Amino acid sequence: MNFSNKTVLIAGASTGIGRAVALQLGTQGNRIIATARRQELLDALADKISNAGGECLPIAADALNAMDMADVVNKAVERFGVIDAALLNIGDGPSFNMSTTGADAVKQNMRINYDTLVNSLMPLIARMKEQKYGLIAHTNSLAGFIGLPQQGPYSAAKAAGRILMDTCRIELAPWNIRFVSVYPGFVATERVAADGIPAPMEISEGAAAKHIIYAMENEKRDYLFPFPLRWLIRLARILPKPVVAFITSKMMAEEY
Repeated sequence: MNFSNKTVLIAGASTGIGRAVALQLGTQGNRIIATARRQELLDALADKISNAGGECLPIAADALNAMDMADVVNKAVERFGVIDAALLNIGDGPSFNMSTTGADAVKQNMRINYDTLVNSLMPLIARMKEQKYGLIAHTNSLAGFIGLPQQGPYSAAKAAGRILMDTCRIELAPWNIRFVSVYPGFVATERVAADGIPAPMEISEGAAAKHIIYAMENEKRDYLFPFPLRWLIRLARILPKPVVAFITSKMMAEEY
């Protein structure tokens, strides 16, 4: 997909990677629907895109609420007629230690990382089936491939999203709906600055946004970045699990 003169919905656009993607696409002649919970941040984003000559519709919504996300899609279609592409960029990965955390915290993290994907995905699928085309990208994580120390619940939620997107590719192909899963490593966002989790090979928000736009433009089914971590993850998937556990524990400098 050539991202020029396209209508693009970005969920999780108020800060971090989502905001960086919205800014880059919004200044390339695209129409942006920006959604997240905080209206004031969305309005500031919309102003910045507008000042650069772009167009942005800011809609405050809570992705934990399925009706909110259905309403976002409806408002986008009312305004622009179609949704050519979407980036679902919602999630949170706080530090967890399975020896001390509780069930409620684990389940809440699943809601934040998996339920939000489902709530955003379903109304988009319904709309794109009517259009008979569309591109849906999901910001996953390299943690979705292996159980990282301090990130067990987050890794599990992201793995669930990875498998769901794999199924969507098969079942929605008759409607020409394509799916892109992007797997960033560590990105220097404001949210993770003080989470206490080591971040080897960390990259900036702007660099992550460029990777994601590249993956969407080229419709990469699974796009892992940055490149050194991509090959480490691929290696980890074929090594014996005890070896992987040893390496990841050393990389993350876990202290039990």
